[in-house]
Amino acid sequence: MTRDADKTRAFVQRTWDESIVPTLTDYVRIPAKSPMFDPAWREHGHIDRAVTLLEGWCRARPIEGLRVDVVRLEDRTPVILVDVPGHRDDTVLLYGHLDKQPEMTGWGEGLGPWTPVRRGDYLYGRGVGDDGYAVFAALTAIEALQAARAPHARCVVLIEACEESGSFDLPFYVHALADRLRMPSLVVCLDSGCGNYEQLWSTTSLRGIVNGVLTIEVLAEGVHSGAASGVVPSSFRILRQLLSRLEDERTGAILPRDFHAEIPSPRLAELRAVAAALGHEIWNRFPFVPDMRPVHDDPVELLLNNTWRPALAVTGAAGLPAPGDGGNVLRPKTSAKLSLRLPPTVDAGRAARGLKAILEADPPYGARVTFEAEAPGNGWDAPPPSPWLLESVHRASSTHFGKPAMFHGLGGSIPFMSMLGERFPQAQFLITGAMGPGSNAHGPNEFLHLPTGVKVTACVAEVLADHDRATAR
Repeated sequence: MTRDADKTRAFVQRTWDESIVPTLTDYVRIPAKSPMFDPAWREHGHIDRAVTLLEGWCRARPIEGLRVDVVRLEDRTPVILVDVPGHRDDTVLLYGHLDKQPEMTGWGEGLGPWTPVRRGDYLYGRGVGDDGYAVFAALTAIEALQAARAPHARCVVLIEACEESGSFDLPFYVHALADRLRMPSLVVCLDSGCGNYEQLWSTTSLRGIVNGVLTIEVLAEGVHSGAASGVVPSSFRILRQLLSRLEDERTGAILPRDFHAEIPSPRLAELRAVAAALGHEIWNRFPFVPDMRPVHDDPVELLLNNTWRPALAVTGAAGLPAPGDGGNVLRPKTSAKLSLRLPPTVDAGRAARGLKAILEADPPYGARVTFEAEAPGNGWDAPPPSPWLLESVHRASSTHFGKPAMFHGLGGSIPFMSMLGERFPQAQFLITGAMGPGSNAHGPNEFLHLPTGVKVTACVAEVLADHDRATAR
């Protein structure tokens, strides 16, 4: 580590210890659930509380020329917009979000979604890893450069409050704030994950998603199961039939070819490198029950399944009483929340229409079948990195982690990325983050590995400095 890099790292570490971790701790306490999970978010005020907390922290930073605005469009969740002038008029856009997933059950003893707990290098609580640290990391990286008197381009930090709901409010802000966002030459997204805590990870692709509710109705009201079974078909059996139109229940393979895409050869090379680096950790990081095993024993196949192949999950259900409450009644209807992950290059809107057509066509026994899709989200496939960015990412990782960077696709979605990719086709992208193995974003026991947060922040500072040098030529 060079003397300058050592100073950057020390500055970042001090800021995390003295300022970021205490504020993140307060942030965990706020149940700022995304609008999809808290439709009454305005009345509850939790998102506004989170905005106020993060806004106050931003305003207190001793950054030259700092401007902090909370922007509120009518009937939309707010955004925080931070503007830091640079010595040149080029723009870097840094992105994150502050809204959270709901509570989820299964938190360990002494842990809870709104109860911050520090255990050694880990801070537990909902939103701490996904992705409450983003604004702190972004501004601290800029502040570290200014403390070292290192030049940087103009930086704009955009923090939204709707990401976990598919970012449906964000296009309106991107349009309304076009004059402030301008045409960034570099986009840094701090909402991604890492395959381990040993190096910087840069995301090169994200899957798209179609969510929706499938409902099967067979009766106007429940009837005695002894009297009706064998005469009235079970709504649950019809649900199984319909799901079999989509998925091979033995392998999980998605059957309609329109939901598949050709896998680019550079992405295959990345997947093989990741498989070689992580091996069995690809599945060992998940909390399997005893004797449970993954769907395949080949790490490459698992990574393909998780990044460039479609996959179906049932994430919720209605019409099913708890087992203790289940009487001898043939239920009138069953509803299931479906989540179809799509390859990065598949058009999510077309997939949503195709999914509806497949599920609603020729319903078994004439049952009333409806599929109501939420707003679909496109995936994203990154443009090839410029030589300066590739070199910068590897050098930053080697400097602060001790290993070169790793490039990988993610199975999740960041709707903002496809939007930005279309709007800023000439921009370079660094999609990174500190959510690593076991961090369990969206699930119980979510945590942030604090040393990784520090190192990622220092790496972003290095990349911002390299960006300035590269674009000044």
